[in-house]
Amino acid sequence: MKSSKIVLFLAVLFISSAQIFSLPRFSLRYKDRCSSCHVNPTGGMMRTEDGFEFGKNVLSMISPRDKDFPLTPKLSDNISFGFDYRSQFLYSQEKKRTDFQDMTGSLYLGADVAPKINVLARYDFVNIIWEWYATAKILPNDSYIKVGSFIPDFGIHLDDHTAYTRGGDYGLLFSSGAIQGLIFNPFFTVTGIELGANLSKNALLTASVGRSKSNGIFSTDPTWTTRFEYTPSIEKVRLLFGGSYADTKMRGASGFHDSQLYGGFAGIGYDRFTLMGEYDLANDYILPNSKSSALMLEAAYQIIIGLEAVVRYDRFDPNIDISNDTFSHIVLGFEFYPYSFVEVKPQFRINMSDPNQKSNSVVVQFHFWY
Repeated sequence: MKSSKIVLFLAVLFISSAQIFSLPRFSLRYKDRCSSCHVNPTGGMMRTEDGFEFGKNVLSMISPRDKDFPLTPKLSDNISFGFDYRSQFLYSQEKKRTDFQDMTGSLYLGADVAPKINVLARYDFVNIIWEWYATAKILPNDSYIKVGSFIPDFGIHLDDHTAYTRGGDYGLLFSSGAIQGLIFNPFFTVTGIELGANLSKNALLTASVGRSKSNGIFSTDPTWTTRFEYTPSIEKVRLLFGGSYADTKMRGASGFHDSQLYGGFAGIGYDRFTLMGEYDLANDYILPNSKSSALMLEAAYQIIIGLEAVVRYDRFDPNIDISNDTFSHIVLGFEFYPYSFVEVKPQFRINMSDPNQKSNSVVVQFHFWY
């Protein structure tokens, strides 16, 4: 009953807000694929030369717009480097304290070892995570094979892992020892293989199989993931529709158990407005014989170049058959890009899980990249 209400709520928002969808936001706004700006074919992590120029000359409020400005990520003709560092200031009304947290700090090194083969390595020095893989775009229509250690392609790739579709806030902002989101966050990597098929210029199908690094070799079955997205454009409007599926192992009190995740997402981008939404169902996720759900909706408006207003609603229901066990909040904030490669995200988070308890929070996230 609760899941049907959520789906209806999502549908009503999509229909009544026809000007403001997005997924991912920049891809929809600029009518381009994530792979145009990132080395990873599914987006995220190290930037391509076009992505570097976008961050240097287009995205920020004040930047060296001159393309001749001597900044480059290239160490040589075929070797490039980059980095991402994210931290945040936290204030929890429930815990009555403030704190700072390192979120991620990644160093990248990429090498074009052949005209259509790239090798990429990432080291997260904050969380001590290695990620490395080779991508060969040797299949028809620039389709690819990826082999190595990587984050599986599932759902919307938000850069904020505190969304419940990406992992949640891990109990940092209000007290809870329970799982608060899905496993596909920046810390969940598998070692295996991924295939990506460009079915057309607007359609991408990916499928992967790999073993989670948290599980021992041969100890459990691998994680299977598949995702499809379709991004057509109708004059000034960019649309996106897609879905994801995963079969993985979850660790419980009595060992590992099978879990299946099903997700759908959709979006629209029009001029300065974007909106994106994702809804996921998970079988046997928290416990065997239980069903969980996660929902994310995010709307954004570019006020001026370098300043965006963002509103996001996140909801996670560990067991849809139990009442009053959900986590939910509304995020009200801005994304400010004052200069090239600098982002500041002030947010006010209204915790809706328990309206009788004062548990709102203030978060200011900082992002530096190159």
